[in-house]
Amino acid sequence: MKNIIEPRAATITKQDRRDLNGHSSFILWFTGISGSGKSTLAHGLENELYKSGMHTYVLDGDRVRTGLNQDLGFSAADRKENIRRIGETAKLFVNAGIIVLAAFISPYQKDRALARSLVEAHEFVEIYVKCPLRVCEERDVKGFYEKARAGVIKQFTALDDPYEIPENPDLVVETDQASSIQCINRILRYLEANHLLKRGA
Repeated sequence: MKNIIEPRAATITKQDRRDLNGHSSFILWFTGISGSGKSTLAHGLENELYKSGMHTYVLDGDRVRTGLNQDLGFSAADRKENIRRIGETAKLFVNAGIIVLAAFISPYQKDRALARSLVEAHEFVEIYVKCPLRVCEERDVKGFYEKARAGVIKQFTALDDPYEIPENPDLVVETDQASSIQCINRILRYLEANHLLKRGA
């Protein structure tokens, strides 16, 4: 059925909120397999942005899967819906003038492309957190790979289910080659070079 709901025109605009916050708003989308370091980088970067007076929020699996998306499983259809909801939520944050740091495996290229399409071109930065499967398994802080290898967890990305490597990410950071601080500093340099951290932008 055709959607008959028409959003009410806002009296306070996205730019108004950006002006109030004193900085631009956009999505930093961290993608990579489990254990690559997505959430570590997202939270570490958020600390740096916060110290600089930026309004931020981190969206990751632990927060979203226990609330907004607790009704979803890990089938291809559910993963697609998971990313769609996250993308729409991140868009709302951008409209509110907030920098969103979204850290999700998001294994499928088409789903990441959908998330990107929800906002303006300059409002989405795809960061591929690259790390070899071997290293991620060695880290395995939550024991996911061990359980997947034992058959306890099904359809696990990079083992039973594919991870589609980003074809043209905006930035690639290799967490097996550089420390978290080095990766965070590289992201900051990218944001500064692309004028995304410009005050009042």
